[in-house]
This record gives sequence, C-alpha cells and structure tokens, in this order.
Amino acid sequence: MRRLLTALMLVTIVVPMVSTAQLAPATDKPFVVEYYYKAKWGHADEFLKLFKKNHYPVLKKEAEMGRIAKVWVDQPRYHTTEDGRWDFRVTIVFKNATVANEPFDEAALQKQLYPDQDTFQREEQRRFEILDAHWDLPVKVMDLDAKP
Repeated sequence: MRRLLTALMLVTIVVPMVSTAQLAPATDKPFVVEYYYKAKWGHADEFLKLFKKNHYPVLKKEAEMGRIAKVWVDQPRYHTTEDGRWDFRVTIVFKNATVANEPFDEAALQKQLYPDQDTFQREEQRRFEILDAHWDLPVKVMDLDAKP
C-alpha cells in the first residue's frame, strides 16, 4: 500500500511537469490564440459594435506596445449547426508565448483609453451578457514542408 501511494504521488507530481514541458512552445516564436464568440440570436451586430468600440482599441494599443504582433476578426460566410456555430473569431498573434501568458494589466490601458469607466464597464458587461458562448483556443502553426 505504501509503494502504491508513493507511486501515485510521484505520478501526480511528475506527469504535469513533463506534460507542461512538452507543450511549452519556444519563446522566440509568435504565439497564436483564437477567441471565439457566439452571440445570442439577433445580437451579433450589437456585440461587434461594442467590441469595436471598447475592446479593439485596447488590442490596437497592445500592438503599438509590441505585445501583440497582429490581430484580426473573421466571421463565417455561411451558417453551421447550432452546436458548432460561432459569430466572430478574433485571432491574436502575440509576440511569443511568454508575453501571451505573463500577467498584463489590461485594466490600466482601459482606464487610459476610457476615462468614463462607468460607461465602459456597463458596455463591457453588456457585450458579455449577449453571448451564448465564448472560448479561447491557442493554436500551433504547422509547417507541412518541414522535415520530421
């Protein structure tokens, strides 16, 4: 029983460390994250209006600072099934994985860009109230011509 508990403790400590080490991308390469937004029916235009007014300027400021290399939004041309539906995909290319995952005080930028914080907070709350779903997906760019 003691050996089993020791082995179990070892596995719970070592496996996450190994998994994290294997998944950690090189810090000198761009790090891409896709952010998906599924608005409640009839509210996609309102969501986009609020996103462009309150969040996009923050992302542009982060790009000016060098934290973000590129940001863009995609919208599906056609519809899908309801369970797979999304209305907007915001793709952010961060400078590298370290920058993408280190703590960043976005609130300071928001206060600088939006002195009327009451309005800003109310509109940001509304932007998320009209969502049915939101998820983030870090993606790995594949080089299909690279040698194995």
